[in-house]
Amino acid sequence: MVGLVGGGAARGWRAVGEEAGGGGVAATAAVAVAGAAAEADHMRRLHSHAPGENQCSSALVKHIKAPVHLVWSLVRSFDQPQRYKPFVSRCVVRGGDLEIGSVREVNVKTGLPATTSTERLELLDDDEHILSVKFVGGDHRLRNYSSIITVHPENIDGRPGTLVIESFVVDVPDGNTKDETCYFVEAVIKCNLTSLAEVSERLAVQSPTSPLEQ
Repeated sequence: MVGLVGGGAARGWRAVGEEAGGGGVAATAAVAVAGAAAEADHMRRLHSHAPGENQCSSALVKHIKAPVHLVWSLVRSFDQPQRYKPFVSRCVVRGGDLEIGSVREVNVKTGLPATTSTERLELLDDDEHILSVKFVGGDHRLRNYSSIITVHPENIDGRPGTLVIESFVVDVPDGNTKDETCYFVEAVIKCNLTSLAEVSERLAVQSPTSPLEQ
């Protein structure tokens, strides 16, 4: 096995393609259908990966009870991933201004089979709310790892919320299967998305008068 990650119970995340839970009433079913259609559209437009023969790819979604501008302010912080990623202890960006091609050196906390990761910013779109990152080095086994994370406004229980989608593609390490590799990466992403929700929702409570969207 590549290695597993411990963490608390996931809150609202699920793999793309899984059915969301519901009460079975018509209104809930209609909302679920509309949500699934929106997810499918976002996936088609923004999360296109073409995994090779020895690669695996997957995507996860998370519904967060906080407005999109708060969630995006955390996600876009390429220079400060530790704002919500629990396994990051330190991050230093090479050079000066943050721009496409910028590289960050990340130190990983104990709990993962890694100590450092060198990562390049591939895309940062504040209009479409897209962040793409590629691993280009470091002390870990995730070779040719590339991820895309997007955030989208949605309505949750009559209040502004955010749909987050994170997808990835990565080489399968020697001695591991595609299922094992995807299971490990998904476990890390689940922890990150759970933490992103907790931090975002706490900020939303602390800033109830902030604009609903930006």
